[in-house]
Amino acid sequence: MLSQCASTLVAGGKALCQGAVALSLQAASRRFASAAPMGEESFLSARQKEFIEREDKFGAHNYAPIPVVLERGEGVFLWDVDGKRYYDFLSAYSAVNQGHCHPKIVAALTDQAGKLTLTSRAFFNDVLGEYEEYITRLFGYDKVLPMNTGVEGGETAIKLARRWGYDVKGVPANCAKVLFARGNFWGRTMSAISSSTDPSSYGGFGPYMPGFEIIPYNDLGALQAKLESDPNIVAFMVEPIQGEAGVVVPDAGYLSGAHKLLKKHNALLIADEVQTGLCRTGRMLCCDWEGVHPDILVLGKALSGGTYPVAATLARDEVMLTIQRGQHGSTYGGNPLAARVAMAALQVLQDENLAANSDRLGAILREQLAAIPSQLVKSVRGKGLLDALVIDESHGVSAYDICMRLRDNGLLAKPTQRNIIRFAPPLVMSEAQLRECTEIITHTITSFGK
Repeated sequence: MLSQCASTLVAGGKALCQGAVALSLQAASRRFASAAPMGEESFLSARQKEFIEREDKFGAHNYAPIPVVLERGEGVFLWDVDGKRYYDFLSAYSAVNQGHCHPKIVAALTDQAGKLTLTSRAFFNDVLGEYEEYITRLFGYDKVLPMNTGVEGGETAIKLARRWGYDVKGVPANCAKVLFARGNFWGRTMSAISSSTDPSSYGGFGPYMPGFEIIPYNDLGALQAKLESDPNIVAFMVEPIQGEAGVVVPDAGYLSGAHKLLKKHNALLIADEVQTGLCRTGRMLCCDWEGVHPDILVLGKALSGGTYPVAATLARDEVMLTIQRGQHGSTYGGNPLAARVAMAALQVLQDENLAANSDRLGAILREQLAAIPSQLVKSVRGKGLLDALVIDESHGVSAYDICMRLRDNGLLAKPTQRNIIRFAPPLVMSEAQLRECTEIITHTITSFGK
């Protein structure tokens, strides 16, 4: 039963928009799309239309996919059902950091799939303990709780924080509160939308989960004021860089400052590194840029290299051991297939120095984007290979328009927040490939107005 201490969510606004992606890659001497954008109908073959119509007829209408049908991927490339090739500049929202179908990850997947895939946690298996030791040693935590998806990892983190608040901090029953930053995105479960400020996520799905409160992002003063006024706050869950909000990079010192404030007021820092982690921003974790070791770390997406749903929530014993046997779990969480795949995916990140590659190529990408000679480019921002191009829509061209023409020119990208294009290619990209992509982007944007 909820007590009178339980808070309700008051949501503000930010709009989630649909995106666009991709088509054929030619040689460096390729011809770029003309000033007249190619319509969806003229772009799609009869075969692609058939696939799309089947999805529309039998599938729920909860997504608005870009009108292109993909069937194969390798490294930084994707191919559609007509055999046309694309550069991938989304990486399945950073789930494919290691590149599509990385042979070492696929080998781990297929090898384990031929031995044992699932036992549930009703029994022990011979892979989970190895994986748990591997990942906790790699990231410096006592324990890991394995889950399947990033949003499950976030749910797990919130449960841990609440239980820690009651058992360790001494918060009265049902009074624990978790803070979230305005503009956050970590999924679409009831907990996730209850902490959202995006009307397209939470609108029409109330009532919402209690005990969540929203503060501005990148505002240490707001965090301090909230912590000083409410002793029942147990945690602050935050993205080191807000991805879905438009690759919003906070001021230097924000994360470390937040961690210090939380320590002072005996509350936990939950770092949502599902999108920013695993070398995406030029470090193994985005938190590493400020030397911050979160109290609870949430990982997902690239934890499997895009081959299988794998997520993880990591914490020290003081936090993790507040949850007792039978109080949390998942039939698939920690299965031997996921464990084997995750170890392979993490090893690839290290063996191929993908953090360093992301850092180096990201600097080149932002430099090249900022040099595009067009009034459409309002600003460029990002870290590593998680970057954003902000479009000035006052000239009558939208981010979606640009992404559709990028598709025509052989590059797959997606808008977010109406006027922002997020660029997040696989981290295995070479400098030569990146420079070809920046040429495509430059030609595409400058083609508007010609």
